[in-house]
Amino acid sequence: MSLFSQWEELINGQTDETFEEFWKLYAGTEQKIYKSILAEKNPVVSGTFQELVDRYEADPVIFMGFLDGINTSLESELDLAEVKEDTAITLNIVWEKLFFNMLKAKAEYLYTLEEWAGILSEEEQIAIVKDFKRSGTVRKEKEPGRNDPCPCGSGKKYKKCCGANK
Repeated sequence: MSLFSQWEELINGQTDETFEEFWKLYAGTEQKIYKSILAEKNPVVSGTFQELVDRYEADPVIFMGFLDGINTSLESELDLAEVKEDTAITLNIVWEKLFFNMLKAKAEYLYTLEEWAGILSEEEQIAIVKDFKRSGTVRKEKEPGRNDPCPCGSGKKYKKCCGANK
């Protein structure tokens, strides 16, 4: 069974009773890895899967979960289903994308890390937060009033034309 399959099985097999303990383990490991990566201030992390597991002192299946989470924040995504312990991995992290995705995941324990200060300025972080908030805003087109001219161009009132069935 591939490491990615093991990760999917682990996450999908959680029950209400086991989830809290699993989450403490996963979130703690994830936070430790991100602190280390952000402290290095190097957007390129490379090595074999096993070397990275050893470097960050993580369980291999939990580290696969980390890769699953960071995958959309990379310049080019990894094919996680093909990753084995001896697979060479290079993570080219796009900091802005990573920060945005942490906001999207509601991972406050990650996007509030002090280590971000050396990577993205406060202004950059604020701009990314604004972009994130804007991306979730849905604007509804204003519907014409009943007595307004119909937008279809017929010349009739909206209530006698396209708005008749509403």
